Amino acid sequence: MLWLALHLPLLSLEAFCATLPAGVADGPVALLGQHQLTHVNAQAAALGLLPGLKRATALALVPQLLLAEAAPGRDAAALQAVVHAALAFTPAVTVQDSLTVLLDVQASLRLFGGLPALRQRLGDALAPLRHHVQLAAAPTALGAAMLAQWHPRGRGDLMLGPHATQLPALQALLDEAPVWMLQAGREHAAGLQGMGLHTLAQLRALPRDGVARRFGEGLLDEIDRALGTQADPRRFAVLPAVFESRLELHTRAENTDQVLHGAAVLLARLVAWAQAQHARVGAFTLRMLHERQRQVTAPPTELHVALAEPALDAAHLQSLLRERLGRCQLAEPTLELRLHCQNLVAGHAPNGELFPTRASADEGLTRLLERLRARLGDHQVLRLLPVADHRPERATQAVPVQGGAAPNSGAAVDIAEVLRAIATSTLPLHRPAWLLPGPLPLSTRDTQPLLQGRPLQLVSGPERIETGWWDGAPVARDYFIALAEDGSLVWLYRSRMPAVPGEVTWFLQGLFA
Repeated sequence: MLWLALHLPLLSLEAFCATLPAGVADGPVALLGQHQLTHVNAQAAALGLLPGLKRATALALVPQLLLAEAAPGRDAAALQAVVHAALAFTPAVTVQDSLTVLLDVQASLRLFGGLPALRQRLGDALAPLRHHVQLAAAPTALGAAMLAQWHPRGRGDLMLGPHATQLPALQALLDEAPVWMLQAGREHAAGLQGMGLHTLAQLRALPRDGVARRFGEGLLDEIDRALGTQADPRRFAVLPAVFESRLELHTRAENTDQVLHGAAVLLARLVAWAQAQHARVGAFTLRMLHERQRQVTAPPTELHVALAEPALDAAHLQSLLRERLGRCQLAEPTLELRLHCQNLVAGHAPNGELFPTRASADEGLTRLLERLRARLGDHQVLRLLPVADHRPERATQAVPVQGGAAPNSGAAVDIAEVLRAIATSTLPLHRPAWLLPGPLPLSTRDTQPLLQGRPLQLVSGPERIETGWWDGAPVARDYFIALAEDGSLVWLYRSRMPAVPGEVTWFLQGLFA
């Protein structure tokens, strides 16, 4: 077996700072537990603050310090997103402690092209979560966890700790590890230090019976599990069927930009959950819980975002949400965000293409439709449905892109497909692509139709349409294609039922592109 350990030493601070507006976390920040500092960021540490200081002492030393209570629930939600990201690479994922996630990747190495390639892919999947990660590999789960927490080195957000792929190499590394890395070692830290025991090698050199009597069997069991001489069964994580995640904002979000900053964290977690199921997001819902004003709490604001084409791109999901938020008026300042998703589409994401094809062009049209719907609203972006009627003005009906079919209608007309067929067709076009909102009466001169005072030359026709006697709107028309003086083609008809008997009446109905 080969285990990868992901240790997140700054998880609590990073989970809290994710709730802050952009730029606020650039100064000194610390978390509190029982009126003492439990975590400090680099800026606070540079000013002399350390975990364990009293709250009053820390504020006296650094008055501009930003303080907040540590929240185990907030940390657990952030760690769960890391678990979901890891599940995209192996089903054998388990949580070691509140800061460490373990993956058994032995069966995944061949699929991903070896350990270096897998490690790179894993780093790319974790990057959107914006966590500082220390990573190590070992043939035992506990050994990998200890290595990941010990002497990280490297650069970037994925810090590479000591690695070992064989048990002898792991034993050599752990012999140099400090005893405080063992949980039981931390519990007996004073006694071990009093005996001059600082490394695992020194502890293992003592008689086992004596160690067990003085410090308990738990210490020896932990060493054996780390070295692989004792079984270490694990319970693996299971993905929830529905995605639910919440983010309590540290400051009131009074505008949509602040909401979007917090929602970006939830969207990154959503993508990690969807990737673990090898599926794409079809729709999601964002709920904004508002501040209580004058003993009255405004109802939550809910935004539902449906995608025309399922996607896994967090930036694309965020852009759609930004368009929806741009049209949203917050009733009251927002204090908490909740993201819900149960609409997943199974299957792998589309492969990248070397050369643009029809499929990639259609994807661009789909993305455009999604943005238009998010910006303008579902009822402002329409599609055409054919209707069984020969009258051109009644032959189609516009309905929302995601709406249902109209009565007496067939399948939806794909506008892109129609335009593509027109562009590639070698047959003469008898119907225009652009119909006027209603027939436009034309003046005549000696029974010849005029457009803007200039005569039209009939080049094709007539095409007779006579229908509608059953619904009270009968028509009897002879349609022609005519050439205007500027060289454009227009579609017009002559009414065979004029208002004045014997009068020749012409109407303009459409334009040819």
